[in-house]
Amino acid sequence: MPNTTRPYRRSAPRPAPVAAAPPGRPARSGLRSGLRSCALAALLTVAAVCGGDAVARVFPFGPRHRAVNDLANQFTPFHAHLWDLLRGRADGGLFLDWRAGWGTSFLPDYGTYLSSPFAPLVALFPRADIEYAVYAVTVLKTAVAAVAMTFLLRRLGTAPRWWWAPVLGAAYALCGWSLAEGTYNPMWLDGLIALPLLCLVGEWAREARRPFLGPLVVAVCWTANFYTAYMATLGAALVLLVRLAATGTFRPRVLLRAAVTACTGIALAAPVLVPVFLGSRHAHPGLVREFAPAPFTDVLARLLPVTYGFATPAVFVGTVVPLLVAALLFRRDVPARERWLWPGLCAAVAASTQWGPTHLVWHAFATPNGSPYRQTFVLSGVLVVAAWTGLTHGPPDRRALLGGTGVVLALTAGALPSPSLTSWALLLTGAGLVAVAGALLLPRRGRYGVLAALLVAGTVVGQAAATTAYADRERLVRLDDYPPLGPEQERRAAALSAADGWPAYRTDPGLPRVAGNDPLLLGGQGAAYYSSHTPAVLTATLGALGGGWTSRGRNLQSLDNPVTDALFGVGARWRDGRVVRADALPLVTVRPEGPSPRYGRSPFRNQELLLGSRVYGSPVAGACPVGTEVFLWAPDATGPARLGGHEVRLLGGQPKRRAALVSLGVQRRAGERPVVPAPGGTLGCLDRARLRAAVTALRARAATGVAVTSTGVTAALPPGTTGTVVVAVPRIAGWRCEGARAESYGGLLAVRPTPGTTALSCSFRPPGLRAGLAAGAAGALALGTGVWWRGRRGLGERGGASGRA
Repeated sequence: MPNTTRPYRRSAPRPAPVAAAPPGRPARSGLRSGLRSCALAALLTVAAVCGGDAVARVFPFGPRHRAVNDLANQFTPFHAHLWDLLRGRADGGLFLDWRAGWGTSFLPDYGTYLSSPFAPLVALFPRADIEYAVYAVTVLKTAVAAVAMTFLLRRLGTAPRWWWAPVLGAAYALCGWSLAEGTYNPMWLDGLIALPLLCLVGEWAREARRPFLGPLVVAVCWTANFYTAYMATLGAALVLLVRLAATGTFRPRVLLRAAVTACTGIALAAPVLVPVFLGSRHAHPGLVREFAPAPFTDVLARLLPVTYGFATPAVFVGTVVPLLVAALLFRRDVPARERWLWPGLCAAVAASTQWGPTHLVWHAFATPNGSPYRQTFVLSGVLVVAAWTGLTHGPPDRRALLGGTGVVLALTAGALPSPSLTSWALLLTGAGLVAVAGALLLPRRGRYGVLAALLVAGTVVGQAAATTAYADRERLVRLDDYPPLGPEQERRAAALSAADGWPAYRTDPGLPRVAGNDPLLLGGQGAAYYSSHTPAVLTATLGALGGGWTSRGRNLQSLDNPVTDALFGVGARWRDGRVVRADALPLVTVRPEGPSPRYGRSPFRNQELLLGSRVYGSPVAGACPVGTEVFLWAPDATGPARLGGHEVRLLGGQPKRRAALVSLGVQRRAGERPVVPAPGGTLGCLDRARLRAAVTALRARAATGVAVTSTGVTAALPPGTTGTVVVAVPRIAGWRCEGARAESYGGLLAVRPTPGTTALSCSFRPPGLRAGLAAGAAGALALGTGVWWRGRRGLGERGGASGRA
């Protein structure tokens, strides 16, 4: 039966508008169409994400929680801290965080986790509903990514029907990478938004337009999340190159203009980027892995809906997209350059994810600690742009559609051996092929056009919702999960707030931990801290004193120990379901003349070196003296350890995990030995009376008054102070003290005062802030100069034209 569908031609004449739009303003019908398209893209995206979560009965639509992996450990606590900052309730400010890690640099964390323009929206929610706030921001980012891609596609050309742009825009935002990885790494979703925006900047550079707005868009993208913005910039550059080659407008000046735009925008973002970069350099090194490409069958399987995997690229972008891209290869009505360059770009980007050298290029020359396919969203975006390119020449004819269907079926067949493949994946892929192919063959008029739209949009939303639900279930099975926030955590936070006495003493959120950043989430000022910027000096110091960790030393745990509590001024701590008090030193103390402690292998001896007194005794025949508190140091042990009726559980196994120094309780019976999960542990017998005497002696020489600000600390010192003034904060890079050089005393900030010194004043400035501000100023100057020159040149040209007239 002959195809009665009228062929679509982009060059077909259009009726002239009745009245021209005002200069510089879009036509009203075009504006309405654009708003309608963007609204539909956002609606489809939200429906798919929330619908999938509802089907999986995952928070906030059911009893299953979302507190997995870094979402629970990092992103939710950091957003809670941002809430406190915006509401004026935080300990510290943008430069210095007094809550986590005994005092750490905050600007690198801000630039890594919180610099998105969407992050401040969490302040609109109640503090107790921070998980709802993070979820809402996550859904909003996904919807904005769909809107951004829709806007870009409409800018690149015109499709046969208006609804194609929002449907493909939603397909991009609902790609497998977004649903499987971006949803619990919400900071990465800024990169999902950045890719279409940066492609738009490339279009402006190609047309020599928007010289002021282009660098600003680049700056916002790089500030929001530099990591994924870097990948998006590479992807946008590839799209621009293909656009230039496909249209025969390849000019060196266009590439130069695009490079200048990108560099200027990155310079504008430098006040955040440079401190982040230096924060990474000062951080404890994470796990280093060699890249291993995923099996080809697994890569093909992840192109389908309802698949999941942590170490494979989540390429799924709806069945409609690969079908249109594959059909492009068989379309004779499309110029040869476009017909081959766009599918070729898709293939090249896919291959680059599997080759070691290009893998390193995508990830800024460092294999990431975790998923090795974080650039997959770029491939999804390139596939969508390629699919759109074919549509701008009209829908594929039956021959092209048949060829494209054959390619998709062949790719699906290649995925059959993959263990990632599910029966639902095959079912939904087959149903999607039938629905989309049928929609493309339907006439485009009247009710058939509506039916086609429903078929395509329904396929995109249905497949994405099913993939969301499947990923929700699989994450809880395959990833570490943590207790969701609830009444118990609210009670704990309220108790910590009531006990807070900072800066007179610290209040540690204690154990059991809720997440990796409990001080940020629950309140108080503790040792626990988890970030990509966990300082190496903090990990080394805490480790020397008996601290435990996960994530190979970047996820530091609270250290519940009387000696370290005294040393770091922890006067209140959550333990056994309540807040307990302790005798602690002030934040600033004075030590006698002498060298800085040099730590050894024993945490007991290291604590004594930092304290300046002997407080631990050694066990006799494997048992401590009656009345002393028994501590066990077994960093590699995993399992229960107990003394009498008191039992604790260790979780060690270096280098990934390290068990902390733990208390087994007070020795009640002479000769009773503790039971440990593995040989090789060391016992220490703490004499509380000696500890009280040591604390009393240090308090006699301590500062008489301590005040902290968002950028430093000041203290009044006793008259005639000599020796070494020690501040109970890690000696991280960035500390400066008036009148003396900031030094390290056992890993802590220290100053050797000159005779007659009666006050201490130390301030903190994140490393790289000054250089970043200088680079930002240079970028602003370059941007302003460029805009001024362009404006002057435009005036000159108009003046010359007027004179000639």
